[in-house]
Amino acid sequence: MAGALKIAAVLLLIIPLSGCLVAESRYLQKVAEAENLTAEQAALQKRHDAMVAERDGLKSTAERLEKSLAAMTSEKSRLEEGVARLSAERKDLVQDLKASQSESLQRISELRQKISELEGNNDGLRREISSLQQEIVRIQKAKEEEVLTTSKTYEQLLDKMKNEISQGQVTISELKGKLTVNMVDAILFDSGRSEVKADGLAVLSKVVEILKTVKDKSIRIEGHTDNVQIRGQLALRYPTNWELSAARAINVTRYLQEQGIEPQSLQAVAYGENKPVAANDSEEGKAKNRRIEIILVPKE
Repeated sequence: MAGALKIAAVLLLIIPLSGCLVAESRYLQKVAEAENLTAEQAALQKRHDAMVAERDGLKSTAERLEKSLAAMTSEKSRLEEGVARLSAERKDLVQDLKASQSESLQRISELRQKISELEGNNDGLRREISSLQQEIVRIQKAKEEEVLTTSKTYEQLLDKMKNEISQGQVTISELKGKLTVNMVDAILFDSGRSEVKADGLAVLSKVVEILKTVKDKSIRIEGHTDNVQIRGQLALRYPTNWELSAARAINVTRYLQEQGIEPQSLQAVAYGENKPVAANDSEEGKAKNRRIEIILVPKE
């Protein structure tokens, strides 16, 4: 508004004195122009203010965008670092995976080879088991035949020596293929002697007939005594019961050999007083312990 007044003052100075109407018209025209200029200036000022406000808004937006850009740049850098790290980790993982895969393939190959070896071993074991089963069947069959043979021999001896058995001079037992003929010493020997007496030879001859038929057994002759120690002149020949039992076992063994039994099948064993079958605290017990046992056992 101050600018318009100045313009009006200038116009007043330049109005010619000669024409008041014209001057007034021109004055009004200038006033209108001044008002227009003032309105235009106000509009321009308003536009300027709006542009300044818009500029300030744009500046604020730019600042915000710059901050956002800086944050995004920082985030981008962080993400790029993360990507680089992940890429490196991925590379390491790929290498580890390849190494693990290679190791697994190697392990699988080794396991397959071991499985193949085990299958080969299994085949060998199956063949071995089959062979063992056949051997078991053969042994069982042989055992059964052996038991039958032993039982037959046992029955023959029972029949052959029923008189001696009834008199308590001989006992015959069979257990798990082991046959034992137990003879009291009185039937074979005179007291303190190791030579088989005539009556004893007669008894042994009955045993010999049956033992000759036994081909798959060893014949063990065992000499046994009671615990009474040998004294007097007899001790010069037999210092202990061991020597007496050995001499008696050997003489019986020699007689069986002389009767045709192969010596390879014969064994003479002396136990003396060390394997009693009864207590030595009575005459009856001592009599049972003084004995010769003829035992049939499997050949080794």
